[in-house]
Amino acid sequence: MTDYALTVNEVCGPRPLAAVSLALLPGEIVGVVGPAGAGKTTLLRVAAGLLAPGTGAVWACGAVGYAPEAPAFPTALTVREVLAYYARFHAIGARRRTLVHDALELAGLAPAADARAASLGRADLQRLALAQATLGGRRVLLLDETLSGLDPMARRDLCGRVAHIAATGVAILLAARDLGALERVAGRVLVLRAGRVVRAGPLASLLAERVLEVVLDHPPPEPPPGFRVTATGLEAPLAGRTPEAALALCRAHRLAVRASRVRVKSLEEIVLDVHDAAR
Repeated sequence: MTDYALTVNEVCGPRPLAAVSLALLPGEIVGVVGPAGAGKTTLLRVAAGLLAPGTGAVWACGAVGYAPEAPAFPTALTVREVLAYYARFHAIGARRRTLVHDALELAGLAPAADARAASLGRADLQRLALAQATLGGRRVLLLDETLSGLDPMARRDLCGRVAHIAATGVAILLAARDLGALERVAGRVLVLRAGRVVRAGPLASLLAERVLEVVLDHPPPEPPPGFRVTATGLEAPLAGRTPEAALALCRAHRLAVRASRVRVKSLEEIVLDVHDAAR
């Protein structure tokens, strides 16, 4: 039997969660995406034990660490002092100092160790949240928007650090609005809508979906079945049909095709498709 690091079984409530199930393997990074109000943050808080589910259950194999979307720390304390405060719940004496040192290195905060929390920018606040979440040998990390709102250099650095943590066997559930960052680290993605998982699968499989783009001389009065109108013509998913068959359908509708190309969907398009399907 597979030993999962985290299992969420048919959790329903608090709102908007509705019968959500998932399982994470050690060392796996699973992304959670969806529109605002889909239940991403609520799911992470339930998994962290901060909210009680209405029904269902959560099991974790080992200690769980949680980094919230908007971390707040005592402004008068330095980065080192903040981590020392949290480390006192895990160890004493020299062992506590070792935990703080390791967390600073893991999150890339050693240069800012003596800076006060009040002076930290977005990227260092996210690093500090990540550092405190890892204290004490956590085997599961729940990261809420840890990679969002960062400049490209900071995002690349934090992506690398999250991937490094996972490589040590830590299971990571990562809610993210920054889908580009998620594409860099996640092996699997769950798409939430109205508190339910409506799409799920390996990221590589989701990003293998193909779309045919067609450039037309004139916009059609009505698109052929399976197509939608774009600024330059039409596009259609190619699930279950070839580009040639899709183009033949355009010709059958007497559309003057100027050019066409096949591209793969982005994660953003997959999320938007789920949003549009709910309208």
